[in-house]
Amino acid sequence: VSLNEGVAQAASIYVAFMREVGTIHAGFDSAEAIQAAIRKGASYEPAQLSRGMIAYGSILALQSPEFVQGVRTFAVDPAQRQQMIARILADPAAAATFPGADAAAGLIVDTIGKDSAAMLLIANAVEEDAYTIQGRSDPRRRWATVHIADRVTRLESAKSLSAVTMLPSAEESARLFAAANSGTGLGVSPAHSGPPYTAAVVRSLAIAALAALGAGGEEGRANTEALTVEQNSEFCLNMSKLMLFQCLAASRPSYEDMFCVGRHVARDLATCTAQNITPIPPEIPQTAVAGGAPEQTPVAAEAAAASTAATASLNNGG
Repeated sequence: VSLNEGVAQAASIYVAFMREVGTIHAGFDSAEAIQAAIRKGASYEPAQLSRGMIAYGSILALQSPEFVQGVRTFAVDPAQRQQMIARILADPAAAATFPGADAAAGLIVDTIGKDSAAMLLIANAVEEDAYTIQGRSDPRRRWATVHIADRVTRLESAKSLSAVTMLPSAEESARLFAAANSGTGLGVSPAHSGPPYTAAVVRSLAIAALAALGAGGEEGRANTEALTVEQNSEFCLNMSKLMLFQCLAASRPSYEDMFCVGRHVARDLATCTAQNITPIPPEIPQTAVAGGAPEQTPVAAEAAAASTAATASLNNGG
């Protein structure tokens, strides 16, 4: 097995960010605590986070001995090995046909699914607290209903943080690199997930298959990097950013900012991660955002619809 450090570094960006954003909790005790949560939640560049998620998926797949051994059976004969490498590069979905693919996909779906579920819990709690804090019996109401002093600066700050290049965590990169090349160390439990697979899961499997064939090392870095790019995944996170900015632009008191954190940081992260591992349902509504949208955008439409009257609905609910 051979996987280059670039994949581990990309994966570390996703793992470290999700751990950090997972420290956001409801029950904010000051207006500044809400602003800190906005800064924390906005501190990701969508394309990097998307690529990191797919890179992480490939390392999870390499924790499946069934998949690695299944792929390795095609590496014995040099000609067949080259044929398989070429086939994966021409069509990443070929990786999903290897023996053990369901075991590798199961690890991806289960682990990323837990990340998504954790974000959903945070979203529900923070959004609920945005209503609770408006109650006359809540002592926090005093500061939560006051209009934010410098709304423009905090919006520009969120936009700036969204454009900053995310740096890999050296410690996390080393841990993931070792796990990728040894097949152990992430403490994952066996799980199985059959087809159909999303494009993101397919790409994770393709990177892992190249690694198992010995074609994912430094000499294959261009191929593994290309495989981490998935249009729908990046679109979902980009849409989330636009909705966050729209929400912050419309928000005035702190409790509305709290709602923005719950809806367009935590809930959108939950939805975008879930989209990457869940086959697309039928009847996807058309998004209202013009230009550049892939055909399949299960979450973008929901996010756009939710944001159109987010602040108004919050006020009505309060």
